[in-house]
Amino acid sequence: MSPPTPVYFISHGGPNIMFDTAHPAYTALGNIGLEITQKVLPRIAGGAKGVVVFSAHWQGGRSKVLVNAGEEEGLLYDFYGFPDHYYKEKFPYKGSRELAEKVLGLLGEKGIEAEGVKRGLDHGVWAGFKCMFPSKNPLTIPIVQVSLFDSESPTAHYSLGQAISALRSQGYLIICSGMAVHNLRDLRFLFGTNKVMEYVATFDEALREAVVDGGIGEERRKKMEEMLRREDARKAHPTFEHLLPVFVAAGAAEGEGAQRTWTLGEWSMSWAQFRFGEVGA
Repeated sequence: MSPPTPVYFISHGGPNIMFDTAHPAYTALGNIGLEITQKVLPRIAGGAKGVVVFSAHWQGGRSKVLVNAGEEEGLLYDFYGFPDHYYKEKFPYKGSRELAEKVLGLLGEKGIEAEGVKRGLDHGVWAGFKCMFPSKNPLTIPIVQVSLFDSESPTAHYSLGQAISALRSQGYLIICSGMAVHNLRDLRFLFGTNKVMEYVATFDEALREAVVDGGIGEERRKKMEEMLRREDARKAHPTFEHLLPVFVAAGAAEGEGAQRTWTLGEWSMSWAQFRFGEVGA
């Protein structure tokens, strides 16, 4: 059995990031990808077996999660109003029925209702992964996406991460994709300006304090839940689906510390990236 792999929370941005190679976030995501392929996966005894990924763009039921059990389901172009070539982009990957069944089994053991389905990867996964794992740094192991709940319960999503945490010592990696700050309502008024909304910096720092300085385990979970009651929380996230993946990540690495590896405030967004646990020597 290998030492547990780190758990990542990535801020994935919009689909345009995969073309904006001069953007600092493109580089930051690429650096995470290199860390994974060059430092994390090679250390796994017996070889890396797969990646389990959660995205802000897939919700199951209020008390039920869905697991992609398909092996060649392609991509979902779940965004609108972009140039035609966005809808022709490819990201080669394969799913894994074996891993999907393993995830379903772990969820069932913890009393979490779950169902296997066939679904392509949404852009919350593949657009960010194209920055992390371009052709010069490919990810060659299977990818299985798991939905969030269709609820804003931080406790339920933390428990979701706890339920699958054992995978980290079995040759698998867990990546959770969202945004540290995500307000599309304000974004439309900010394009073409250099303005950054005040709540971006204040909530970004509150998130760092809760995740990084908040201790581990139950202490960190409580501080993360308290963060959602801040006055600026609903400004930073009018809806919480882009923030909930960080609760999954924290649950999956509940007994380990975390680091914010990079951040950037832009308009009404924050690109903060987090790693839970250690990369290893």
